[in-house]
Amino acid sequence: MENVEELSVTYTEGDLVLVKELDKQILTKGAWSTIIFKYQDWDYAKEDYGPVKFTIRRYRKMSGSYRQQSKFNISSADQALKIIEALTLWTKDNKAD
Repeated sequence: MENVEELSVTYTEGDLVLVKELDKQILTKGAWSTIIFKYQDWDYAKEDYGPVKFTIRRYRKMSGSYRQQSKFNISSADQALKIIEALTLWTKDNKAD
């Protein structure tokens, strides 16, 4: 992908979408870009999508294309809320240390 807006976590095998992207927010753009995705995985046992999950991905643009460099998966809404709580606490005064 040459454009950061085109990056996606959607993954398909045949006609089945195994990872369904629900939303994304681009946190930073440039040679290094960071995106947080909201997604669901296909659950073969239930024949339906599982709970909502989140992933933060870092991409580096090399030779005109973005390549994933790292990722952090947030596996539950509870974990996401704990991350939000910690970041809110740390940034509530909006002071740079």
